[in-house]
Amino acid sequence: MTVPPGDNGTTELIRWAAFSCVLVPVVLLWYGSSPAGATGTALGLAAVTAVCRLLLRRSERGAARPSPERPQDRPHHQEHHPAPAPRPGHRPRGGTGAHRGTRHTGGSTPVG
Repeated sequence: MTVPPGDNGTTELIRWAAFSCVLVPVVLLWYGSSPAGATGTALGLAAVTAVCRLLLRRSERGAARPSPERPQDRPHHQEHHPAPAPRPGHRPRGGTGAHRGTRHTGGSTPVG
């Protein structure tokens, strides 16, 4: 069984994570941590590693799929949505940029 070229990096990452799941509790025990604490840490690291592995595999499968061709297959964020209608009782804001809604009391000369 051969490993696909893109899969090699993920496999290597998972191997290092599994190694850390063993190494960290051993180091904790070496420095005087309780066996229960080291076991809890090992279980927590194993759970995080398993979830990360699952997410990596899912991400790789998604990246391997071809991009959608039809407009109805576009991701939601690319769809065109009309501008929302103004709510009753609210007036639209005028102008654009950072000075919208500020009061201008003088001319355009700088204050010195």
